[in-house]
Formats: sequence, C-alpha cells, structure tokens
Amino acid sequence: MVTTRLRPELNGVPETMLWSLYERVTEAKRQNGILPDPEAVRIYDSIEFDFAGKFGNSSRLAAARAARIDSAVRAWLRRHPRGIVVSLGEGLETQAYRVDNGTMRWLSVDLPEAISLREHFLKPTDRFKHLAMSALDPRWMEAVDDRSGVLIIAQGLLMYFEPEEVRRLMVAIKQRLRQTEMIFDLIPRITSQSTMDRVGITPNFIPPVMPWGLDRNEVEATLRSWLPDLKAVRCARYNVPGTKPGFIESLLDVIHPGRQRQPSLVQLAF
Repeated sequence: MVTTRLRPELNGVPETMLWSLYERVTEAKRQNGILPDPEAVRIYDSIEFDFAGKFGNSSRLAAARAARIDSAVRAWLRRHPRGIVVSLGEGLETQAYRVDNGTMRWLSVDLPEAISLREHFLKPTDRFKHLAMSALDPRWMEAVDDRSGVLIIAQGLLMYFEPEEVRRLMVAIKQRLRQTEMIFDLIPRITSQSTMDRVGITPNFIPPVMPWGLDRNEVEATLRSWLPDLKAVRCARYNVPGTKPGFIESLLDVIHPGRQRQPSLVQLAF
C-alpha cells in the first residue's frame, strides 16, 4: 500500500515548527536520547520534506529545551493535577502527549495556518483544545478557565516578537489570569543580532528575524522593570547533557561571563 505523505507549505515563522520538529525527532531516534517522543516521530514520518537539506545537522538544543520544559510541566502538574496548560505558538510540538497525567487540560494557541497543519496530525479532544489565533491577541485568555491554576508555555516563540510586544503580552497575562505561572526560552543578544543581520543556518535556510534577545544576567532586571510585583523569576541555562557534573557547569556559569550569552529558560510566577 502506498501512503501519501503531506507536503507542508509554510514560510517565515510558521516554518520554524518543522525545524523544531526535526530537532526533537533526531533526538528521539537516537539510542539513549534525552527525549522519547513517538508522536513526533509519527508526524515526522508522515511529512514529505527535506529536513536535513533545509536545516542541516541537529544541534540537539531544541530537544534539550523541550526535555527541560517537560520536567517543569510535570512538576507543575503534581501541584495542579487538573490545571490548564496554555501552549503559545507550539506548532507541531507534542509535549501534551509526553506529560499527560490524565486529568490536565491543554490549550494550543497558534496562527490559523499552524493550527490547520497541527490538526492534520493531532485532533482536538475534550481536554486538548486548539485555538487559531495569534499569541499576541489577548482574546485567547477568554478561553482559559483559571480556577485550577494556569501554566503558560511559550517555547521557541517570544524571540520572534518585538520587546514591547512581549511586555504587553505579559502585562495582559498578569491582569487577566489568576494563579498563573509561565515558562519560556530566551536567546542571547548575539543570536538575536545574527538574525537581524540575516545570517543563514545553512545555504537553504535563513531563520526569521528574532528581535528579542537578552543575556541571562539581564533577564530578571528586565522582567521586574515590566512587572515589579512578580512573585518569582528563575532563569537558568539549558543544554544537551555533557560529561561535566552539574555543579561544575554552574561554577563555569559564574566564572565565565561569556556563558551568560547562551540560551536561557525562564520561569515566572505572576
């Protein structure tokens, strides 16, 4: 039997959902990889696209990011087993299926073309719902029942917005939703600048412009200048597990200023 694979037609920021899918699946197919993800593999194998030709060799960073966020989501769900997770701009991310505890609710908010592709592979259910809307449109918050706790995830998203757009989004979340926490990743300033200079990842792929980048030692002060009454701000590196013990990595973070110019994972409590 011949199975026709889907040929996605995506450009700009929506195309980056294929980039992160490729990174996660490359890791999922590794022996002893850090991110088992059978749903992502199923989707990947159903798409007709030259992933390696477009995006080159996997850096494993997107998989490391996803694994760290998975751990944080599971910890949150232990405290809020019936809470709602809102994933902004998640594209073809299958995180909901990796962390599902059987009682949580999940809302995927993304642009119409992204939701259309997502629903080709992942149908909405009573607990897993989709909303075709920009993450910058505050109307998505009207669909969030915040009585049992809210966790907002913005994975691989906020760097594509202008800083003022990010600030307005966070202020709106603070004003409209109760019992809310947020997890998102940040690129350093040097990476942001390289996208502004249109530096290609491969000869076939120049990433979309990423206007918002901060070095790790700038994150807390910036966020507290936007939201002075934040309950908590945690900012840490994420990377592929290496041979150095964790305490050595933490020590190197302190003594080498250049390590502040690496991707960060941020957790907020509003």
